[in-house]
Amino acid sequence: MSEDVLLIVEDDPGLCRQYRWAFPGHTVLTAHARPDAMAIVERQRPPVAIIDLGLPPDPDGITEGMAVLDQMLKMAPDMKVIVATGNAGKPNALRAIDRGAHDFYEKPVDIDILRLIVERAFRLHALEAENRQLASTATSSPIKRIITGSDS
Repeated sequence: MSEDVLLIVEDDPGLCRQYRWAFPGHTVLTAHARPDAMAIVERQRPPVAIIDLGLPPDPDGITEGMAVLDQMLKMAPDMKVIVATGNAGKPNALRAIDRGAHDFYEKPVDIDILRLIVERAFRLHALEAENRQLASTATSSPIKRIITGSDS
């Protein structure tokens, strides 16, 4: 997993270019459809992704975007997925959050707000990873055996 990789799943090439420009401190990988996105998730394990809910073959609906969300979180449960809503707005964004998305934003894109959301997602991902590492270290620590008197 690369700590600075941001995956963008968006079918609009112009918006993909805008995202690349907006996040110069990150390695921005783009996918225009589910198969490409899943290959990147499997290969790179990016900590944060932005996905458009309106993806082909259903660009006017949300079925493909929701399928991408579900599959991403199944492959990488700790990934922070931010959903973009341009199709039917908040109700679908809230459905995505209910399914495990980290956050959402509504199009048109306000880069300053999106940067805050993305940076917060990166920080949370890093804190959770550190917490998991500390927890695993603590459970295997010799000090724990001394304090608790057990080997487990």
